[in-house]
Amino acid sequence: MADIGLAKGAEERGHARAALDADSVREAYRRWAGVYDVVFGGVSGFGRRRAVAAVNRLAGPRVLEVGVGTGLALPLYRRDLQVVGIDLSRDMLEKARERVADEKLPNVRGLVEMNAEEMAFADGSFDIAVAMFTASVVPDAKRLFAEMSRVVRPGGHLLFVNHFAAEGGPRWWIERAMAPLSRRLGWHPDFALRDLFVPETTAVEFIQPCPPVGIFTLVQMRNPTAFAPALAAN
Repeated sequence: MADIGLAKGAEERGHARAALDADSVREAYRRWAGVYDVVFGGVSGFGRRRAVAAVNRLAGPRVLEVGVGTGLALPLYRRDLQVVGIDLSRDMLEKARERVADEKLPNVRGLVEMNAEEMAFADGSFDIAVAMFTASVVPDAKRLFAEMSRVVRPGGHLLFVNHFAAEGGPRWWIERAMAPLSRRLGWHPDFALRDLFVPETTAVEFIQPCPPVGIFTLVQMRNPTAFAPALAAN
């Protein structure tokens, strides 16, 4: 299921991306589910809070969180928003359901086991879709982007928080060294912005580095409805 086009792009940058498929992702997050909040919750907290704050400022009540994981972001949404979360990992979703029950979050309307590259939702089901630390995990990030575009209404918003690879310098060398471990870790340290979408033809509203030290980046855009069907067909 690995995207040959994405792998080729990575090779042109000087390193080959290890293939990830759905089973690899499930297995990776089955291992991490029990300790995810402790290991990753702190370092990813700045980006998560910034993304949800951006969602909370936008118009439209129907929110889809793609890759909801253990539900760390769920208590941060405005209570008048209707939030649905999806994830490929059943183990992570169990943790998210426990969080919803413990924190009494009636605005979380559903937590569903679903492949983000083949969503079961109808076109235009949501006003906003947000993916936090998910784009570099799925086998085909451009298909993820196309599916998020499809299920968001025309004029809605797509938001991503992710680590995007450096173009050069010391950080690039570190990411290159980490690339062979990506399958085991369940993410791609060499993931580039254009592995997700084409920046030159996408209606990006803003790109904002997040603490700590800009490891993660928040990207917000209007739903590119004009070309989403074409991407989905590829």
